[in-house]
Amino acid sequence: MSDIISQYGTIFLIMACVFGFFMAWGVGANDVANAMGTSVGAKAITIKQAILIAMVFEFAGAYFAGGEVTSTIRSGIIDIEKAGFADSPELLVYGMLSSLLAAGIWLLIASHNGWPVSTTHSIIGAIVGFAVVGISTDAVVWSKVWSIVASWVVSPMCSGIIAFFIFRSVQKLVLETDDPFTNAKKYVPLYIFMVGFIIAMVTLVKGLRYVGLNFSFGQSLGISVAVGVFAMLLGVLLLRGIKEVAAENEDFHFSSVEKVFGVLMIFTACSMAFAHGSNDVANAIGPLAAVAGVVRSGGEFSEQSGLPFWILLLGGGGIVAGLAMWGYKVIATIGRNITELTPSRGFAAELAAATTVVVASGTGIPVSTTHTLVGAVLGVGLARGIGALNLTVVSRIFLSWVVTLPVGAGISIIFFFLFKAIFS
Repeated sequence: MSDIISQYGTIFLIMACVFGFFMAWGVGANDVANAMGTSVGAKAITIKQAILIAMVFEFAGAYFAGGEVTSTIRSGIIDIEKAGFADSPELLVYGMLSSLLAAGIWLLIASHNGWPVSTTHSIIGAIVGFAVVGISTDAVVWSKVWSIVASWVVSPMCSGIIAFFIFRSVQKLVLETDDPFTNAKKYVPLYIFMVGFIIAMVTLVKGLRYVGLNFSFGQSLGISVAVGVFAMLLGVLLLRGIKEVAAENEDFHFSSVEKVFGVLMIFTACSMAFAHGSNDVANAIGPLAAVAGVVRSGGEFSEQSGLPFWILLLGGGGIVAGLAMWGYKVIATIGRNITELTPSRGFAAELAAATTVVVASGTGIPVSTTHTLVGAVLGVGLARGIGALNLTVVSRIFLSWVVTLPVGAGISIIFFFLFKAIFS
């Protein structure tokens, strides 16, 4: 039993809970706002409805598809044996505490300025930082880090291309036809089917393995088709109530058409929140679970540790609190400032982002929800011509992405040595 762990165990656990909640709060204020930004920006739902949807679906995603085992060290970035945690487990505790605090602080700064940065990369930067400087460069699995750097370019490009083509299909099938309203009612149920199908696939292929449910690819496909058909029927019911009102179309030619797409965006908002909860809640609770595991076992370290229910509650609660209190700042950047979004444009962006996350998780590349969504919104903007994009906002966002890793690492290193000085 490590002396430091036995002496300060309770304090470490309390600190981990506070920092974990703070980090989850940052995930809510920044990342969940990305997931909801397109729907709010397109005026398909209000901020209050976005918070309610996020409360239910983020939490459901985190609990049902993000639970059982959180791989204790995020994404296998640290090589446990080379890092020598067996002899001094307190180093892992300092590292995880400083990573949570560093990533939380960076997310606070970014959210305050309305920059949509990646929580995944904030926490990865922080972990790499303390591992390189505090332990040794060998302790980092560099191949993993380079694949993450590559995903910065690949994921926004993929989602941008998919969004571009989805929106072009909307333009061809609906917006540029003689009777856009009738065509919208005809094709929107098919798009709703796509949303249901893709989100079911995301969850079955990526998330549910943590809950101990393993479906074969064929079974996943069958279940996903059923979910898609169910969503489509639900959509058809909701669409029945929408009638074309000529007076509404005087100011904006597609007013009634966009109402039809508004129904579709409710589906994409729920699906985005669920997929995000299942994937990104681990950013906040992974390091917390690591600290809890080390403290509970008195300094023993195991790569896989069960995830206590209260940790998931704390993560889910923090995410909802962050979104409710500060989410509106990033929602404005994604939803209004990059390009003007309407429901037909916003849905294309959300569906493209969700699709990219599915494909990436299938191939095991760690991608960032933020990057995929911003890329998708850019793709929709480009489908309308480059003039539809606010290039100043876009360049500011790209800059905030580039500095995320070094800033997270730098803050993390400072806290690592601070905790080491205080407790050792």
